[in-house]
Amino acid sequence: MARIGLLGGSFNPAHAGHRHISLEAMGALDLDEVWWLVSPGNPLKAEAHDMAPYAARLASAERLARRARIRVSDFEPRAGTRFTIDTVRSLKRCYPAHQFIWLLGSDNLPNFHFWRDWRGLAREVPIAVIHRPGYDSAAHAVRAMGWLRRFVHPSSQAKQWTDWSAPAIIFLRLPPDPTSATAIRALDPHWHRRTKTLCERSHRYGSPLFARRPLDRTAR
Repeated sequence: MARIGLLGGSFNPAHAGHRHISLEAMGALDLDEVWWLVSPGNPLKAEAHDMAPYAARLASAERLARRARIRVSDFEPRAGTRFTIDTVRSLKRCYPAHQFIWLLGSDNLPNFHFWRDWRGLAREVPIAVIHRPGYDSAAHAVRAMGWLRRFVHPSSQAKQWTDWSAPAIIFLRLPPDPTSATAIRALDPHWHRRTKTLCERSHRYGSPLFARRPLDRTAR
């Protein structure tokens, strides 16, 4: 039975911070793998005008995930899910032999109560809230914590998360990485155009820049 961390997001673009928190979470939670679920579109960012094409975001994630126990997935568009609650339920049906924990940056916690059926999501899988610089001071006071507070586990028990029954939440204060996708886009708003060029060049020479491995249904 594999222990899998799930990190969802737009990855617009994927960056060193995503890789950093994934590797740190692997150690803290004793994970076999972290799966990056690249979302076709974030329902809470429907009005965003700087969202790069899906292929470019997926390609940026594949490059950052190389030589690590990180698996990049296009599960959401293939499964036809839009909301995290539906994605998680579909994953649990497809991979019943795996145990999943949702990795949530503390910068996302203030908006967690806006997620579709967020209480239902918390009942499906444990949640690990990962420290992001500048957000921890208010993390415990956000609206969702009014309900989640009773399910908090001490960080000293992080590696025992597979013994918990959801809802279960843990706060991990891992070594921070200040990298921000927003800052990257501000400095380089056309980053995805180079990604597209690299993809086309790679395919032209018969060696694809990325090859998505199918998510097998067997444990590592």
